[in-house]
Amino acid sequence: MNTPGQKETTLAVVEGRAVTELPRDLYIPPDALEVFLETFEGPLDLLLYLIRKQNIDILDIPIADVTRQYMAYIELMQSAILELAGEYLVMAAVLAEIKSRMLLPRPTEEQYEEDPRAELVRRLQEYERYRKVAEDLDSRPRVGRDIHVVVVDFNAKPVQRVEPNVTLSELMDAFKRVMQRVEHYRHHHVLRERLSVRERMSQILSRVSGEEFVDFDDLFDVSEGKMGLVVTFLAILELLKEALLVVVQTELFASIHVKAAA
Repeated sequence: MNTPGQKETTLAVVEGRAVTELPRDLYIPPDALEVFLETFEGPLDLLLYLIRKQNIDILDIPIADVTRQYMAYIELMQSAILELAGEYLVMAAVLAEIKSRMLLPRPTEEQYEEDPRAELVRRLQEYERYRKVAEDLDSRPRVGRDIHVVVVDFNAKPVQRVEPNVTLSELMDAFKRVMQRVEHYRHHHVLRERLSVRERMSQILSRVSGEEFVDFDDLFDVSEGKMGLVVTFLAILELLKEALLVVVQTELFASIHVKAAA
């Protein structure tokens, strides 16, 4: 209580108003403060901590010292009003049993008995291996924690480009243009040569491939004259008839390209 003339001390601010006196009906239960210890994840983790802290050889555990330290930790948890898990109490009983067995007389050389600590050592070694693997996995980058995947929704439908079909009339028009170019390569002396359509078909197939297109005009040799052009054109038509060539045109009135069928 403040004496007259003394400045009131603000204890707290509740909803913007200063509180200078404690409420008379304020009650704080004795167990309002709870302490949670999350240092260890289980009894094996606690035992492994006690062993590593003192640089004890895991294959030669001093059960008496470890049991005393383990029970001290159990008493600390009980004094902090923590509910002990059953596995902690079970491990305490196991340690007490091992300690009692270590106090019994040793058997003779003819009577072999396994070390009472052997099963506990195996469990500790196995737990240590699993914990090491868990730590290695936790240190690796994790999606949602270290790596954030970016997802972009793309609702546009892919555009399918339909190539126009090449008709026979368009082939004739292209051949007509080639024939018109022949007029620029007239010879004064024309020598008639015997040309074979089958031979020209083989020559065309050797020039085209199934991966790259060849310009239609490049298949003709204007220096051969009209007869050579006609034979080449007939060879192309025969190859198209036998489905050995593929003829495409990217758009109307564009150049025609040829390649070998797959």
